[in-house]
Amino acid sequence: MRARYEKVFRLCVLALMLGMILFVVLQNQSQAVEEIDYQTFLQRVKAGQVSQVQLGEGAKLTAKDKAGNRFRFDNPRIETLKHSLLLQGITVTEQVIGPGSLALLAFLLTVGGLAVWGKVRQGVRAPVGKSVMESEKTVPTTRFEQVAANEEAMESLRDLVSFIRSPEKYSRYGARIPRGVLLYGPPGTGKTLMARALAGEAGVPFFAVNGADFVEMYVGVGASRVRTLFAKARKAGSAVIFIDEIDAIGKKRDNTSDEREQTLNALLSEMSGFREQEGIIVMAATNRIDTLDEALLRAGRFDRQIEVPLPGYEERVKILQVHAQGKPIDEGVSLPALAAQTALFSGARLESMLNEAAIIAAKRNAQSITREDIDHAYDVMLCGMDRRSGFGLERERELTAAHEAGHALTTFFLLPDSHIRKVSIVPSSKGAAGYSMAIQPEKMFHSKQELLHHIAVALAGRAAEEILYGSDMVSTGAANDLEKAAALSRRMVCEWGMLPDGDGLYLFNQAKRDEAAQQWLQLGYELAKKVLLGYRAAWNRLTLLLLARDAVSEEEVKACLAQEARYS
Repeated sequence: MRARYEKVFRLCVLALMLGMILFVVLQNQSQAVEEIDYQTFLQRVKAGQVSQVQLGEGAKLTAKDKAGNRFRFDNPRIETLKHSLLLQGITVTEQVIGPGSLALLAFLLTVGGLAVWGKVRQGVRAPVGKSVMESEKTVPTTRFEQVAANEEAMESLRDLVSFIRSPEKYSRYGARIPRGVLLYGPPGTGKTLMARALAGEAGVPFFAVNGADFVEMYVGVGASRVRTLFAKARKAGSAVIFIDEIDAIGKKRDNTSDEREQTLNALLSEMSGFREQEGIIVMAATNRIDTLDEALLRAGRFDRQIEVPLPGYEERVKILQVHAQGKPIDEGVSLPALAAQTALFSGARLESMLNEAAIIAAKRNAQSITREDIDHAYDVMLCGMDRRSGFGLERERELTAAHEAGHALTTFFLLPDSHIRKVSIVPSSKGAAGYSMAIQPEKMFHSKQELLHHIAVALAGRAAEEILYGSDMVSTGAANDLEKAAALSRRMVCEWGMLPDGDGLYLFNQAKRDEAAQQWLQLGYELAKKVLLGYRAAWNRLTLLLLARDAVSEEEVKACLAQEARYS
């Protein structure tokens, strides 16, 4: 492989030299040519001073006088020019490519040679280096106590620390510690941080690369980088190798990319060649474990597969405490209450929210970050910035108020465990004309009736428009609501085997599944209209409150609706 690169390298150098020489020669030739007009040329021909003329298709023709001096003149493009020159005893030649074209060709050859030369040099001399390495010798300072992640995932990693520090202890018992550990889960859940903490806790070097760093246009370069990476780790003794986004090279093989498959084969070979006493752990992270090749996931490769889910309530409290350090958080801010409000937030998203709140506080030169700053950051992350100039017609504002009041009212009565944090009719930068923000409780299971109520809540905005203005005057404002409701109804039928009539568990016929999903949508829509009509007075009060205030809080919604009896 290296011999082939060196051969290409020599050819590139030769092409570069030839191009530069040709370019210089043509430049010198063009500088020595005298420019004359066509009339002067005819006078020289008549005087017998011209000895040679070079014809071509360009705007200029080149000629020589009897003293050997070269000059150029305008091309008259006369068909009889060659005939008349030959009658005068002048030597006539025809040019296929003009000097300008040759100069351009030489210039492109030079630039191309330089580009390929640099690329080949990079492939030959630096198969892997600091561009793809985070560190070769440094031991991370991150420790497990700094990682507020899923406790079950952290416990799996703690087992590996002892193996890295004293692998001979396990070899004495004939135990084989997993060579590879695969961390998988949604983005932003701290997979990279956990790998760094493992190396820091064990006190060994941390070799971090990205799967995309191995992907090159030249076949064999990625495999060479894999071998060099593992060689460096073995030279360091005990170490942690971390490959982020491993799906870039580890997807199921389909014979469409020789370079990616060679890189994957090199990785599989290196992992199979480990000795138990080496004390090297290979860690990888992915968001798409279902796309990985089976050879990567078999025993002896990535034996241990650790799911890193979105943090629960306790984990979110710890994550907020970690990211609140160094920030002037107001004493009135309750991090546990904020954790309860941020269900389904990843660790990265929680950090981003606190950072956005710090930016907001800095803009107003505040002494500390208040709960109002954090709430503002929360709203911006979920719904975008407010656009006060969004409405062009008062009728649209009234329609939006009725629409969002419908969502809030059905949430209040059909999903009593959810908290209506805020209802707004101010357009946002994400394209919404308004929104009803509800925080749902964290649950593992949902009943059929509860899912039906979720569909009804999603369709309540469209139901409100139809009740107020008739079916022919409904607007496009419910587009996102319809998408969510349709997706939920399909999952109820196709994934959870929930049929509207209660008969059977699953429908294998696509037409029947579509029909069942449509029935769920219709049932939810009818339920939404029933609730809105049953609490018409409360709905009207909340609509008028939104028109007067633009946005209302959970307390205001409760005060407006609490006197009504719960729907049953």
